Amino acid sequence: MCPVLQAGCVMLNKTPLWKFLLIFVVVGIGFIYSAPNLYPDDPAIQLSGASSALKIEQADVERAATALKAAGIAVKSATAGEKGGLLRLERQEDQLPAKDVVRRVLGDDYVVALNLAPTTPDWLRSLGASPMKLGLDLSGGVHFLLEVDMDKAVGARMKVYEGEVKSLLRKERLRYRSLPQQDGAIQLGFADAALLEQAQRLIRKDFPDFEAQAGERNGLQVLRLALTPAKLAEIREYSIKQNLTTVRNRVNELGVAEPLVQRQGANRIVVELPGVQDTAEAKRILGKTANLEFRLAAELDAARASTETFEFRQEGRAPVQLERGVIITGDQVTDAQASFDENGRPQVNIRLDGHGGELMNRATRNSVGRSMAVVFIEQKPVTRYVKQTVDGVEKEVVVSAFKEEKKVISLATIQSALGNSFRITGLDGPGESSELALLLRAGGLAAPMYFAEERTIGPSLGAENIQLGVQAALWGFVLVALFMMAIYKFFGLLATVALCFNMVVLLALMSLLGATLTLPGIAGIVLTMGMAVDANVLIFSRIREEIANGMSIQRAIHEGFDRAFSAILDGNLTTLLVGAILFAMGTGPIKGFAVTLSLGIVTSMFTAIIVTRAMVNLIYGGRNIKKLWI
Repeated sequence: MCPVLQAGCVMLNKTPLWKFLLIFVVVGIGFIYSAPNLYPDDPAIQLSGASSALKIEQADVERAATALKAAGIAVKSATAGEKGGLLRLERQEDQLPAKDVVRRVLGDDYVVALNLAPTTPDWLRSLGASPMKLGLDLSGGVHFLLEVDMDKAVGARMKVYEGEVKSLLRKERLRYRSLPQQDGAIQLGFADAALLEQAQRLIRKDFPDFEAQAGERNGLQVLRLALTPAKLAEIREYSIKQNLTTVRNRVNELGVAEPLVQRQGANRIVVELPGVQDTAEAKRILGKTANLEFRLAAELDAARASTETFEFRQEGRAPVQLERGVIITGDQVTDAQASFDENGRPQVNIRLDGHGGELMNRATRNSVGRSMAVVFIEQKPVTRYVKQTVDGVEKEVVVSAFKEEKKVISLATIQSALGNSFRITGLDGPGESSELALLLRAGGLAAPMYFAEERTIGPSLGAENIQLGVQAALWGFVLVALFMMAIYKFFGLLATVALCFNMVVLLALMSLLGATLTLPGIAGIVLTMGMAVDANVLIFSRIREEIANGMSIQRAIHEGFDRAFSAILDGNLTTLLVGAILFAMGTGPIKGFAVTLSLGIVTSMFTAIIVTRAMVNLIYGGRNIKKLWI
């Protein structure tokens, strides 16, 4: 019952001004940061330099736009910025033909990628508002099919083996002559059969994966070393697995949300990037081998067959002779960080694994005073246009290939024996040092890859399923609202208004946190609606009970909110715990469901308790009410 004076009961339900201000601020921020989701994306073509040192100018973008207009492809806008150039198109079906036109006009020095460009107004972007990220099942994205060059993988491994075999022979003081590889096999020449037999025994002991064959050619005893079929299969399997791991690491370094990276067949990798991403940057990083070789500079009296000539990346420097033997490659790098030296020039600090550090120490401790070069290896794309006749019609076909380019980026004198840590200098700028550090840190590719296919992909579950998912959410909202208003009348209407605020704040929170919405995430939103009004059901039912027990209306409202709070808190905490477990142990769609469910619980606690109570107090507080519509 109420205390003696009814006025005392009337004054129970008062909301302080600071709570109204808090609700106003939270809901206002919710409307602002959920608004970008109302603006659809534009299909676009994104431009960037094949090298980080190449910047996209407005003139490059205008040249591409002119070519597109000449080809009959409508362009909405053409702009250049810090991240490259962006050409917005009118229609999504124009993306693939537009990409071919732009790539032909600009050439192989530029990366041309498909993208989806946001259309968020400038005033919203100035506030840091951006649309929510959508998963592949809702937004589609960009599909890359990467093919691994297995021949290059085997060739790279054979170079390392060749260096180790020759190092073993030199250590045992066995004189040999280097011969070119033939059909992927190492060839060594010896003066007589006794030397060949001695070398064969040594190699068989330390390199059991070789099949050795002896022969004679031009008066030389020739030892031919070819890898066994089992070892070749192992190298190929390692190459695809290493490249798969590296691609995943590079995607993670790029911060791409909810990507799909998986193996396809014996030598292919599928990469799918959802939503609005910097796909030109991703394409350049994913396909770049960017490996390193560390070699000693050739001595003056070195035989020509044992040396190679390399040019410097910096113009104006004379070519340098280096030994064919490779000390280590970028595969032995465990960490790489970009920084600056004492003169403010960019450098990359390198840390090697145990085996790499041992090889580096072994090669440099007896070479103090000699020079060591860092060779930068890059697979540069080469595009040719070949005319072919198909069914009597002459067509131009694009033929893509890669040209390997090896250039010296650093040549320094060895002052003392090196170990697991050292630095690389001679880079073009901070952008290149950061990119090289990222690639080495993510892991070197075991073999070059090229883009066998690139296309935009539609929602993987189909437009009809997406439409049904959205309709399910809308129908869920409508039915919940009708139920609440039918059972609790005006209080049900207030609960529906609070539910609207809940959806706005939830979408804003997901946009701010960069959470990715998937179709299971929509299911989480629908479940959130039920959880949100569940709290109101507990409160309103308690108010009914208190009124039925003879309590005054003001006291019943007060007690209904206060006494239902503990039950609401317990129920939401247990559900939040389940959401946290799903997020920690689940993957992909399960995580998407867990994120929306967990965030929805947090927002529903705010709207169902604080917002609803504030509206009730604003309407009924301070009034002497005889009847309550509940």
